[in-house]
Amino acid sequence: MGKMLKNEVAKNELKEVRHSEEWHKSGEKVKYRLADAMKSCMKKAPVEKITVKEITEECGVTRQTFYRNFQDKYDLINWYFDKILIESFAHMGEGKTVYEALVNKFHYIQEEKLFFKAAFKNDTQNCLRDHDFELIREFYKNQIEEKSGKTMSEHLQFQLEMYCQGSIYMTVQWVLGEMKESPENLAHALAQSMPEELAKVFRELEML
Repeated sequence: MGKMLKNEVAKNELKEVRHSEEWHKSGEKVKYRLADAMKSCMKKAPVEKITVKEITEECGVTRQTFYRNFQDKYDLINWYFDKILIESFAHMGEGKTVYEALVNKFHYIQEEKLFFKAAFKNDTQNCLRDHDFELIREFYKNQIEEKSGKTMSEHLQFQLEMYCQGSIYMTVQWVLGEMKESPENLAHALAQSMPEELAKVFRELEML
């Protein structure tokens, strides 16, 4: 119950951040405005053709303001990707099982699919994918250790890392349009693809 309440509080905080007085007084407001402008530009052109000038004109700020907040458009993408990825894990935390958690995450990704698609497509050094992997690995690891009261063995951590790497790969393929599955079907396929030894632990903890 405490865990569910914690997740709900985190979700509400993320929803309210744009409306808080502190946010309006900080640079976060400008960063979110620039991200919204970037998303508007993405509807009209691929990322590689979007210029900082177009982003600032869409946002109604100067180029100097842009460069005070971001190094370039890819820095902006990375910043916003991190924000929405963390929020997706807040949604994921509402699920009681791996399947429910993944369904929640994939439905949230669908809401921001244009941005996720552009981010992954331009992620030539796999930095964003690696970040997603680290978050999902820690998410599952924390869930297992909190529910079991035990530290995961190195062997089980190895299986978890392999599973999470495969999960991220399939998620990226889905975002990029290589797979036409619904969030529910993709979540089911990923939940069923878990290594048996790892799946046994999840079943024992009533997470699968």
